[in-house]
Amino acid sequence: MSQNLVFTNDVAPALDAILDAKPHNHLAVIVDENIARVVLPEIRSRHLAEAQIITIGVGDSCKNLDTLTHVWNSLEQGGATRKSLVVNLGGGVVTDLGGFAAATFKRGISFVNIPTTLLSAVDAAVGGKTGINFGGLKNEIGCFQEASDVIISTRFFATLPITELKSGYAEMLKHGMLSSHDEFIKLTGYDFQNADAEHLLQLLKTSVLVKERIVKEDPHEQGIRRALNLGHTVGHAFESKALHDGKPIAHGYAVAWGLVAEMVLSHQILKFPTEDLHRLADFVYANYGAYHITCDHYDELLHLMHHDKKSEHGEINCTLLAACGDVRPGHTITDDQMRIALDLYRDLLHI
Repeated sequence: MSQNLVFTNDVAPALDAILDAKPHNHLAVIVDENIARVVLPEIRSRHLAEAQIITIGVGDSCKNLDTLTHVWNSLEQGGATRKSLVVNLGGGVVTDLGGFAAATFKRGISFVNIPTTLLSAVDAAVGGKTGINFGGLKNEIGCFQEASDVIISTRFFATLPITELKSGYAEMLKHGMLSSHDEFIKLTGYDFQNADAEHLLQLLKTSVLVKERIVKEDPHEQGIRRALNLGHTVGHAFESKALHDGKPIAHGYAVAWGLVAEMVLSHQILKFPTEDLHRLADFVYANYGAYHITCDHYDELLHLMHHDKKSEHGEINCTLLAACGDVRPGHTITDDQMRIALDLYRDLLHI
């Protein structure tokens, strides 16, 4: 299935045109509490005016089985059938969980994603990965199911805290590194203090199209799509540890820090250029700070990496780069290699 990607700031007309072309007997809109209050009233779509609104809690801690059950029950009580349609309006939690709910309800109903954060626009809303957290692990349960359509806009970003923009930008940085050295240089030159919406929209479009190209080539992550896991093995371990500690961190920040650690591995194993490693680390430190760990945390982090969903036989599995644009997915990393990488991560980010 190929997603229809629509890049526009005129969201309501775009949504109405999409829904006009999709016969359905029931429309449900999944939002979190903040989106229901702030964003939903701004989208003056004639279809949304008569839709069932299903509201969930805010934040990654709500991306769980209880919330999923709430959505399923709401769809059932609202009279949804296999000919119904879901619109997921929100950030990554909404598109991940809402997509999984739609993909599994009545064995699958169609859904449209409208991401309202940069992170969900560049990552969660595109590519067909859906799911929930389970057992203290990120995205442990889910399935591959693409939204039929994704409306990507920057109009909702103006009210986002800069930390939210930076979180999404980390995924764009990852895509740039997968694409080419020129894209990497361009993205590490971005100035968050003087952000321009139209410039960001163009960077975002380039980034999303990188991901779309990879997903089309490998929709179920059997080969090259594993490249999109760049930065995520270490990043997810940081994220899971922070969650266990009761101090959650933003996904994009975890990815940014994970990119530094995995580029250390790339340098050690594949001779990723020293200059680019330091350019990345300097950009990340300047904009994201650092996730503070000590050597006392290594065993816990290694345990989490061994249990990452990308691990097929309990090994630590990472995507590495020989250079920006030269992608080598599926590297098995030893515990000793990872310990050294974490040591150097701490050095590069001044911990």
